[in-house]
Amino acid sequence: MYQLIVPIIAPVLLCVALGYGWARLRLPFDREFVTRIVMNIGAPCLVLNGISSTGVDSISFVAMAGAAILLIVVVTAVAAAILGILRQPQRSYLPPVAFGNVGNMGLPLCYFAYGNEGLGLAVSFYLVYSVSQFTVAPLFQGRAAAWRTLITTPAIYAAAFGLLLLITDNTLPLWLGNTVELLAGVAIPLMILALGHALGTFTVRRFGISLGMSVLRLGIGFTAGLVLVEILNFEGTMRGVMIIQAAMPVAVFNYLLAARYDRHADEVAGAIVVSTLISFVSLPFLLNFAL
Repeated sequence: MYQLIVPIIAPVLLCVALGYGWARLRLPFDREFVTRIVMNIGAPCLVLNGISSTGVDSISFVAMAGAAILLIVVVTAVAAAILGILRQPQRSYLPPVAFGNVGNMGLPLCYFAYGNEGLGLAVSFYLVYSVSQFTVAPLFQGRAAAWRTLITTPAIYAAAFGLLLLITDNTLPLWLGNTVELLAGVAIPLMILALGHALGTFTVRRFGISLGMSVLRLGIGFTAGLVLVEILNFEGTMRGVMIIQAAMPVAVFNYLLAARYDRHADEVAGAIVVSTLISFVSLPFLLNFAL
């Protein structure tokens, strides 16, 4: 088991450790700059490269996107019901439970576990979560205009262009394809380093609340993913990618949104730290199950 799992987990953990060490040494790290580079350049190129160059057909790509939408709906509904019963503030705690870290952690794990095919399917998952998190979540937390986010999200245009290439059976010119692939290569390393840096700067102020959100995120996500792969009859790489992405910890971007809209940012930061640490412990078992 470990011969298969260690090469998948080790690169992610080592890069997270680098980011964490950078934060603890208090070396300069402009999180906003890194976020803008990833969101506006790295991620769109990763999406386009993932669609056009990983060998994933359009049917599988769309099917995985549909599965991601179903997962968001199921997890959100179950989490909303539980938070309502517990009388917890849903505007603050529901987004962290609903949106897992399918980018910073999910993408590299799926890539190392399943190669280019896994990355292409994981990109589909990431695209759905990214668009949802930056449109639905701001609308829910701060009543922001979702349409403005939609038309200013480069990854959406990259996905549309990539799907057009797939449907028409065309490819990018070699010079453009190489450029996109080169820029796509910065996305995953920066995502993992940013995750490590976040773990080194965030603090856990209310452990009980953070632990509760972490358990809900990981437990509901994994269970819903497991049920959906059976209902959708996913097999092979699609099954594995779905399970891995469904069971990811709280996404770092939840903190940025919580801080922007004043929605218990400290508790959300704590949930990111606690859920990620739990994931580091449970990853060998999750990957063994998915593989």
